[in-house]
Amino acid sequence: MSDTQPRPEHPRPQFQRDAWVNLNGTWNFAIDFGQSGEAKGWPQDPADLDRAITVPFCPESRLSGVQYTDFMPSVWYHRTIEIPDEWGGKCVRLHFGAVDYHCKAWVNGRLVGQHDGSSSSFAFDITHALAAGENHLVVCANDDTRSRDQPSGKQCPDLYSRGCHYTRTTGIWQTVWLEAVPESRIDAVRIVPDLDSSRFVLTPTFTNARRGHTFRAVLCNGEEEVAVSAVPAASGAAMSLRVKDPISWSPAHPHLYDLRFELCEGDAVIDAVHSYAGLRKFHIEGHKFYLNNDPIFLRFVLDQGFYPDGIWTAPSDEGLKADIEKSLAVGFNGARLHQKVFEERFHYWADKLGYLTWGEYCDWGMNFGSPQAIHNQQREWREIVMRDHNHPSILAWTPYNETRGGATQHFEAHRRAVRETYDLTKALDPSRPCHDTSGYVHVCTDIYTVHDYEQDAAKLRETYASVSPDDWENTPIRFPDLSAPYQGQPYVVDEYGGTWWDAHAGKTEQDPDRKGSWGYGKRPTDIEEVYDRIDKLTAVLVEHPHIAGYCYTQLTDIEQEQNGIYTYRRREKFDAERLRKSFGAPAAIERESDT
Repeated sequence: MSDTQPRPEHPRPQFQRDAWVNLNGTWNFAIDFGQSGEAKGWPQDPADLDRAITVPFCPESRLSGVQYTDFMPSVWYHRTIEIPDEWGGKCVRLHFGAVDYHCKAWVNGRLVGQHDGSSSSFAFDITHALAAGENHLVVCANDDTRSRDQPSGKQCPDLYSRGCHYTRTTGIWQTVWLEAVPESRIDAVRIVPDLDSSRFVLTPTFTNARRGHTFRAVLCNGEEEVAVSAVPAASGAAMSLRVKDPISWSPAHPHLYDLRFELCEGDAVIDAVHSYAGLRKFHIEGHKFYLNNDPIFLRFVLDQGFYPDGIWTAPSDEGLKADIEKSLAVGFNGARLHQKVFEERFHYWADKLGYLTWGEYCDWGMNFGSPQAIHNQQREWREIVMRDHNHPSILAWTPYNETRGGATQHFEAHRRAVRETYDLTKALDPSRPCHDTSGYVHVCTDIYTVHDYEQDAAKLRETYASVSPDDWENTPIRFPDLSAPYQGQPYVVDEYGGTWWDAHAGKTEQDPDRKGSWGYGKRPTDIEEVYDRIDKLTAVLVEHPHIAGYCYTQLTDIEQEQNGIYTYRRREKFDAERLRKSFGAPAAIERESDT
């Protein structure tokens, strides 16, 4: 791989085989406004794809080399691929980190698969379509942000970004790669940490596992093998790895064990996968969160994962890591990953750095009155939970955000959809809390949240003075005529602050002459007023004995929304030490260590 190849790192550190080829780089490209590419024969003859694009960046982004920001109903890609000689006799799978929205792929003119979704990862077996030597890979992505049948998160349904909607993402926006796999292979391994019993519980699934095949798991602490177990290979049959002298995973000490999975026939290893895991426990007792059986107060920041040059795609792996480091530097211990499904490399860095997160879906834009929209959301949400559930840094799942519109217009359909999605999430992953919908409107939830952008700390304190697990009726909730009542769950103000401070006298980095810069509340007259607001608003939440956490809006500015701790290009707007005194407030630290 070239040193200049974009995003060259392996995209799945928790499920990595040695035999793989990264396909990022320059592809041929075309915008198909009439959605007539198939009728024109492009899957078989892609000669009309005469523009260049840099994958994995979406065509709206500067890094793609296209930078076309109007609506694109259909986009096409083409490149040639060659299969390494040593892959002979193996199955070849074509992987996509994410494609927005409906993806179809052809190899040498033969359709090899299709997938619907904006954010989940998927793969096609292309073995049957390959020829010796050079092969032609053609990909088409259809995208209709305005349909309301496909969730789109914060992608703007209008031509120009406005409010809290930003530049859209169309087509391929995460790494594309090839992988060689044997006919009999490991498809996935569910890893559940059991801290109290000092073990990991592993549940594998296989393709073509046969009698006599053995599944072997090896747990390593550095170079030392600390646990080994082998059982007959059977999909869904759990096994455990007990750990002597276990080391737990925590923000203070994010220890990760290496894992190696092997499918064996006798002494021969048929398939091998590299992975890792963290031994930690996150649970709820009453109205409090516990990490590794100690109380923890969540000091979160809202992270929307937008980048000025890549839109939904980080320009580099280092950029993903740097965002987490910047958040930790100003006193946060985690993030609510807002209205975007973050790529697996982000979760990898969160695991490595001890950064706590809530995994969220990009549900905005969906129509609760459309059965197809609900189906699309639930189907893709299942794929996301199944992809990411092994990451120790993910504490909870949040499938929806601010669903007042859906509840108002389609009350019964909304209630049923949220309940079904909650039940689906708990069935897929009973080890984590499910936070049904952030802020409002709640139907059934393990975590009770509200959003409040009040800028006057005295008013904020008055509003939440009555929060109490012993007084459900008087605990404040948003839209009580629509929402399920509070029932003593952990209570979190998971959006607050958002103080407007652009640091450039009304101008933005994206466009110095752009109008429409905004944030919450009246713009402060000077930076000292910003510090004062942040300090006092945060103190209200941290000092409250019955509030379990907060989430400040937000980590960075995004286009016209100028309320970040950092600018859109990740430059400092404030003094980090002063912010640490607010966000990493001593009262919060004391509560975390209070047993």
